Amino acid sequence: MTAGSRPAAVTRPRPRVVVAVGALLAGLVLALLPLPPVTTPAAAADGSAVTVTGKKGAYDDFSGLKLTVHQTKDLRSQGVRITWEGGAPTPEGTFNNNFLQIMQCWGDDPAGPSREQCVYGGTDNVVVPGLYAQSREVLTEPGSFATDPAETQYTGRSFVPFRPVGDLPPTTSAKDKTYFGPLDTNEQIAGRTFAAGTGEVTFEVQDGIQAPHLGCGLNTAAGGGTPAPRSCWLVVVPRGTHNADGTDVTRTGGCTGCDLTVDGSPLSATNWAQRMVVRLDFLSVGAFCPEGQPERPTVGSELTTDAVTSWQPLLCSSTGNTFAFTQGGEEQARAQVQNTTDDTPVLGFTVDPVAEPEGAPKVVHAPLAVSGLTIAFFMESASGVVQEMRLTPRLVAKMLTHSYTKDVTLATAPDYLRGNPEHFDLDPEFRELNPEFPALSGQPTSLMVPLQSSDTTRLVWNWLQSDQEARDFLSGKADPWGTKLNRHYQELGLADATSLTDFPKVDPTTSPALANGDPPLAYTVTDLDPYMADLHDGALRTRRGNNGNVVKWEPGNNAPPKLVNDNPLPGRHATMAIVDTASTERYGLKTAALRNADGAFVRPSADTLTAAVGEMRPSSVDATVLEPDPARATGQAYPLTAVAYAAASVNQDATARAAYAKFIRYAAGAGQTPGLSAGQLPPGYAPLPTGQRALAEAAADALERGTTTGGPSGAADPDGTGGLGSGTGTAGTSSGTGTGGAATGGTGDAAASTAPASAANGTPPPSSGPQQNVAKSADGVTPGDVLGIIRWVLLVVLFLGGTAGISGPVMVRLGQRRIP
Repeated sequence: MTAGSRPAAVTRPRPRVVVAVGALLAGLVLALLPLPPVTTPAAAADGSAVTVTGKKGAYDDFSGLKLTVHQTKDLRSQGVRITWEGGAPTPEGTFNNNFLQIMQCWGDDPAGPSREQCVYGGTDNVVVPGLYAQSREVLTEPGSFATDPAETQYTGRSFVPFRPVGDLPPTTSAKDKTYFGPLDTNEQIAGRTFAAGTGEVTFEVQDGIQAPHLGCGLNTAAGGGTPAPRSCWLVVVPRGTHNADGTDVTRTGGCTGCDLTVDGSPLSATNWAQRMVVRLDFLSVGAFCPEGQPERPTVGSELTTDAVTSWQPLLCSSTGNTFAFTQGGEEQARAQVQNTTDDTPVLGFTVDPVAEPEGAPKVVHAPLAVSGLTIAFFMESASGVVQEMRLTPRLVAKMLTHSYTKDVTLATAPDYLRGNPEHFDLDPEFRELNPEFPALSGQPTSLMVPLQSSDTTRLVWNWLQSDQEARDFLSGKADPWGTKLNRHYQELGLADATSLTDFPKVDPTTSPALANGDPPLAYTVTDLDPYMADLHDGALRTRRGNNGNVVKWEPGNNAPPKLVNDNPLPGRHATMAIVDTASTERYGLKTAALRNADGAFVRPSADTLTAAVGEMRPSSVDATVLEPDPARATGQAYPLTAVAYAAASVNQDATARAAYAKFIRYAAGAGQTPGLSAGQLPPGYAPLPTGQRALAEAAADALERGTTTGGPSGAADPDGTGGLGSGTGTAGTSSGTGTGGAATGGTGDAAASTAPASAANGTPPPSSGPQQNVAKSADGVTPGDVLGIIRWVLLVVLFLGGTAGISGPVMVRLGQRRIP
């Protein structure tokens, strides 16, 4: 965050007593100044926002409705903010009328898509708004409710088929879920307009990888020429107070119990005629590398996924290599790096370093990306989407141990949880911390967590274990309000375990299915609170407001009955998950402010992630790797920050080493330019500090040479650390005379693993691309840290200046000093 401009110092002569008093008062004021507030992550703005205006329809007038899509170019699978004004308010607590229906469509006609090309009708098991308002079914049969007089293409009680891009066949019924269904559709069947006539949603757009039936971003160039990514469309159908047959639902109804509910599909001809259409331009997806190039495998941490997939197209054209990426657990990546041979080259991505067995080939580590984990949420109240939440480690410990009763069963609480709150938002500790948190419209789901073991999972547990309140709770001590640990977690030793890389779900409770039939079915904790496939999956489920639970009984249609998803109603979403910062930004999710080691509540941002890097210390396994440590996250440092590293063994052929060195140089150089375009650093990452960039360059040089000797400045390095233990290296972990070291002088041996890691700190060089909110000093201190330090230094200076001013004018200039 760039400091605002300050008034120029007054230079005209003043009586020295006045100056002295002024200096003392200035010191007092400066000491009382609040530190800068925590910044929240913001999606990068690219100037592609588009505003469209509604029109007068056959029965409802939407000409005063103005809708803005805030990003329409350089899209991928992500969240896009949509806002509107000038709409008629939706009735409070319902979606009976006056709402917006939003969908994504494909179509090559410059005028826009046809209704057969739109994804809609995947959530037709939801009971509001009207039954057919969620469906592809159009009612044309004479006498049918909401019969559309403009509908001529279909006869009888029929439907609008979905026709996918390409040669795939269309759907055969309104219930055909071949291409999309309740768990993967991105349609929004009801967007609420509030009392002021305004509304806001974050819509999930899908590219051709996630939604091949739409093909957005796939190359349409003939013969595989210069990529011409397929554009797609956003279609919004506003609904007023009339059905397609002209019935005014606020005055008279077409059926008993339907008199206040707008019905009929948005795909019905009269409703479709009122649509608002915005073109969406996607980044190229699919094959973007020339055929015949050498393929270089890379594998590992999900923290690098968004960055690596952004870099891949530029790496193809600039290095002559195709870098294939496979996301996986860090432990598996480390194993592959350790087993590297000329026949099995690999570049691994990890958070913890690769431990080299004695006598094994050397492994170099290069910092690639600064990111971390968030607790992301999408929750709705009667007044709109919830914006703010604060969480302590103890509150998260309760969530992860299923100590809230409705995280175990929707039925009566088991005896061992009696007296515990049903949900986190009913916990007295949460309410005391979040006094303005609104009453949720729906029942909140459990905190979603990934299934796969990961270094980042250990980071979460380390955060909990670094907090005494959370440790006490995990040890079995009830909180001050009487909430106690779920007894099934008591024997796991969660308060002290040092190698927790998963999130156990060990409560064995079974419960009767919702709407249970014959034969009856039961669900378990993992049916009620399913694991996420990965962090990105958690972001998607949160954005959709559906954790994917399967707790509802449904007949099997000539097959045994089964458990199905209990799809939440519009306006009643209440989901939360542990998500990486890149996916959080990508899908426009809200994030909880987490309590750090200083007791400050901090949200993830470029500033707070970089501040946390400045507090990290070198790993005892490899001093070139910084170890995440929530216990050291002080000031404005975000406690769940991590640095992802590229790890490569020198035990591979020279061609592969040279290729991977090029990857590292690009990633640590041009790849650190924040932005939305291919090759840039996506939102959700903080650019590498200068010291970390130097470490990456040194690692690339060492890898290309096939040895880890020689530091960043080219000096000999007998200890094989790439110069990071040197007291004089420009990127060393010793602060002797280098720009970034960790020991206070010294020779850079064992001390390097325990001394301050100031090599992590620094400011990335300026770039011409879009910038995230980053401000770092040369030693890695954030703006909040700068003001926090300088104001006390100035307090002392001003006090001395004021005292000296009584006897002489020498301190006058100091009394007028300002922070630059």
